[in-house]
Amino acid sequence: MKTISNKNNLQIIYEDNHLIVINKRAGDIVQGDKTEDKPLSEIVKEYIAEKYNKPGAVYLGVVHRLDRPTTGIVVFAKTSKALERLNKMFKEREAQKTYWALVKNAPPKEQDTLTHFLKRNPKQNKSYAYEKEIPESKKAILDYQVIQKLDNYYLLEILLHTGRHHQIRSQLSFIGCPIKGDLKYGFDRSNPDGSIHLHARKLGFIHPVKKENLVLTASTPENRLWESVI
Repeated sequence: MKTISNKNNLQIIYEDNHLIVINKRAGDIVQGDKTEDKPLSEIVKEYIAEKYNKPGAVYLGVVHRLDRPTTGIVVFAKTSKALERLNKMFKEREAQKTYWALVKNAPPKEQDTLTHFLKRNPKQNKSYAYEKEIPESKKAILDYQVIQKLDNYYLLEILLHTGRHHQIRSQLSFIGCPIKGDLKYGFDRSNPDGSIHLHARKLGFIHPVKKENLVLTASTPENRLWESVI
């Protein structure tokens, strides 16, 4: 699906009266946090207010989030009805989330299902993976497969079955494959722009109002390494 850009520098993948889907850039925060940086949700509200000439407060519901250094698909609801239905859909794992990740080390297998138990450390803003359940841990499951081998990296396609904090980052690090640029999870150097090479590539779900099947794809960031995998 073609991405539409505008003067707000938003990359809009899909928009109708009920929802708006954005291709998030590295560094954008989806919702406000203690940094007090302007969140993506506020930028989207400003775009809607200007485009539709809305004089009052703009309603926008945050359906899900991506980590700040991660890029790709983020869905916002434009009505409370859409938000309620999308929240239920995402909570019940009825949305199919596909990610791309670039790693330097070859995974143990070309494709595999990873099952771990993740425990979050709020002070470090980090999740630790364990092979067996421990107190306060949550089960995390994903499928991965190597879909391309580059000169120095491997492109993995990842299908999430659970939505835990830093799940992909933590689980790939556990098997010795930290994501490029992800210092927090063991990669040896950061990316110059503070990003990591983790991209929410595709999202499939039933439209909350129209009941149509939507499969949305986010183009990868414009940098040399990502462009080499297209």
